[in-house]
Amino acid sequence: MQSNFRNHIAFNLIFWLIYFLYEWLGLAALSWQFNTYFINACMALPLSFVVSYATVHVLIKRYYLKSKKLKFWIFQISSSIILLLIRRCFNYFFIYPHFYPSAADLPLFYFPKLLIELVNLYLIVGVYALFYFVQYWYEQKQIVQILLQEKTTAELELLKSQVQPHFIFNTLNNIYATAFAKSPETAGLIAHLSNFLNYNLYESKQETVSLSSEISYIKHYIALQKNRYGDKLDASINMYDAIDELSIAPLLLLPLVENCFKHGVANSIGKSWIRIDLSKQKDEFTIKIENSIEEKDRSTLPKSSGIGLKNVKKRLQLLYPDRHELKIIEETYSFLVTLKIKICKQ
Repeated sequence: MQSNFRNHIAFNLIFWLIYFLYEWLGLAALSWQFNTYFINACMALPLSFVVSYATVHVLIKRYYLKSKKLKFWIFQISSSIILLLIRRCFNYFFIYPHFYPSAADLPLFYFPKLLIELVNLYLIVGVYALFYFVQYWYEQKQIVQILLQEKTTAELELLKSQVQPHFIFNTLNNIYATAFAKSPETAGLIAHLSNFLNYNLYESKQETVSLSSEISYIKHYIALQKNRYGDKLDASINMYDAIDELSIAPLLLLPLVENCFKHGVANSIGKSWIRIDLSKQKDEFTIKIENSIEEKDRSTLPKSSGIGLKNVKKRLQLLYPDRHELKIIEETYSFLVTLKIKICKQ
């Protein structure tokens, strides 16, 4: 970041120094009027810098490249007229009377002169912008090449990573068929694990999944954890509204549920509980995930710095900017996370 800023400053210093020397020494060499052209260069430099910088770094970047073309042209034309009049008035009332008296005989708003002033003003803007557009094109080309390389690498890694999970998934299905006849309880656990892996392998690769699929995935996870903790755990999922038509980014809710086990159930000596409530209001859904904690275990709470919560916050900022609300409430014997997301219907 600092390197780019230094390069930006260095480029501008060199570019505008060359422009100043051209306006002064380059033009003065034709008539040897160095004092006159020095004053002209001192006048031309600030105005050219302002219009060039504003056009490239403000109007083009903030409006034109972001498809706000109407605003771009309104500001561009307005600023061009204002700066053109400033340049024309400065020449007419200061430069011409002292150095070019014959030019002062022409009207202030003489169209040919205004046209020449406009061309001179925006000629340097075009040269200045050209350097940045060439640099931008080169940077974009490099980014595309890097993305293509990363995409190829990711696809190869994905293929390699799927070999073992697919083997496990298929093996679990075979074990389930064998266990079902001898131990229905064991077969049920295998089914939960199989569905858990199936979600990870297939549905989680999509940009969005149905909210009901995400909740079903969490149910499989909780069922497997219940087998581990037995009667020690009381977990419930309560859906107060229909959510079938809603969608969400996959694997967004699991870290919040995992925290319930990692920082609540796992550290509890006695019985513990987890409660998950879902409700919907128009285009927004709310999920409340609350778990019991023992007072002595408060030091183990994830708080806002926990890795799981930190990752969830980062994903929410990327996926739902200005469309989500995450609240964390720590009480004496419970830990509550409330997440509201404005989502689109499928």
